[in-house]
Amino acid sequence: MGAVIDTAGVRYALDRSPGTYRPGEPLKLLLAGYSGTRNTGADVRVEEMIRQLRVVVGDDQLELSLLTIDPERSAGYFRTVRQLHLPPLFPRFLLEQCPRHHGVVACEGSMFKSKFANALTTMMAGSLGMAAAEGKLSVGYGAEAGAMDPALEDFVRKHCRHSLVICRNEPSQRILGSMGIRTRPGTDTAWTFEPAAASVGEQHLRKHGWDGRQPVLSVCPINPFYWPAKPDLLKAAARGLLGEFREDHYLSIYFHSWSEEAAQKYTAYLDGLAEAVEAFAAEHNVFVAIAGSEMLDRGACEDLAARLPAGAPLFVADDYDMYTLVSVLRRSSYMVSSRYHAMVTTMPGGVPSIGVTMDERIANLLTDRGHEEYLLRVDDPDLGEGLLEALRKMVPDAERVREQCLAFVPDQIRTMGEMGIDFMDELQRVYPDFPARDVPRSYEHFLPPLCADLQQLMERYPAGPALVSGVGTSP
Repeated sequence: MGAVIDTAGVRYALDRSPGTYRPGEPLKLLLAGYSGTRNTGADVRVEEMIRQLRVVVGDDQLELSLLTIDPERSAGYFRTVRQLHLPPLFPRFLLEQCPRHHGVVACEGSMFKSKFANALTTMMAGSLGMAAAEGKLSVGYGAEAGAMDPALEDFVRKHCRHSLVICRNEPSQRILGSMGIRTRPGTDTAWTFEPAAASVGEQHLRKHGWDGRQPVLSVCPINPFYWPAKPDLLKAAARGLLGEFREDHYLSIYFHSWSEEAAQKYTAYLDGLAEAVEAFAAEHNVFVAIAGSEMLDRGACEDLAARLPAGAPLFVADDYDMYTLVSVLRRSSYMVSSRYHAMVTTMPGGVPSIGVTMDERIANLLTDRGHEEYLLRVDDPDLGEGLLEALRKMVPDAERVREQCLAFVPDQIRTMGEMGIDFMDELQRVYPDFPARDVPRSYEHFLPPLCADLQQLMERYPAGPALVSGVGTSP
């Protein structure tokens, strides 16, 4: 990837005609992320990013292309955006595509980290680096940074030093800032998402036995010990020739990490969730729903349901689109989630949530929200006991947590509008002749259209979370 970035830079220095922006033509942007995997959070983020960019740049001045890992799984999403199939071995493909655009916007929340797959960060950072090498717009939007392997960190430091990364929390800014990368404060882009009507979620819950009156406890498990995914040519050959390593296979030559130790940790994690959910359901007569925000979560959902004597219905992203799944989740009275976006997308609906986290994302969210007491970790030795205690605490505390979740959202939406201002400033820094819209520099002019519920929420909390005791403002 580093080699093709250098190639692109040399080629652009010799001939700047391909992909050069000329005043009067539409701005062509390439969106680089994790679309096409039926990951609800990734899809929601990109959908709202697209809606915002159309407002910020101007719908008639913008042409968007999106990288997708599987076009069939992203079909029906991201209307009016051209979808490009990203191959598993992507450097040459990016060398062909990036120069055809006037800039790159990296989309995935887990943008700079080794936790899931170095290849994913390499693809996004490489796309940004290629755009920067050609003197084009290069922006990471709503990014999170975490621990990176030394080689990957060196790659990001070298190739993203001329990019702008708008981070979704202060810890990510500190990490990237220490690497010499320009950053701006921001937030996630999922806050403005409008799911299907509440009646849609209720209808699906009723199909699975909900009586319409019971409190709904939604549980969003994952396999937190399945990562990172890494390329392995020997495993790929053994899988192709002998049918081995099928359970560990992710895609192409990439395989999940797995071992006896990981299996034991995974069992303990599911046992802890099941122990707490079963006891809490018996005490409070709740209706348990198990949700998988990504199609990869189906195995964890099935394994958790098998541990519950009464079972539980499954709502998994390979069967439910993002609009329906979020509608189901917003009907929850309580949520236990190892999925970051299951929490983000339900907070505008006032769902009180408990996080069981594998990394810094949920921890950062709950810290910003002021609810650290509702944070557990996937490898906590007493997870079941700790989760049951948190659920019991949540019952009398639910209304306070609900109000604080609702009060937190408007501040994030305002920050999202400010991200739009920063994006336009960076666009005009790179392309001074690009015509900006003649609107005041105020956040509300740089947001996608808000649904009626969000408009009412903005009016209800005009000064943001600081109005509610115990809630801090996000950076």
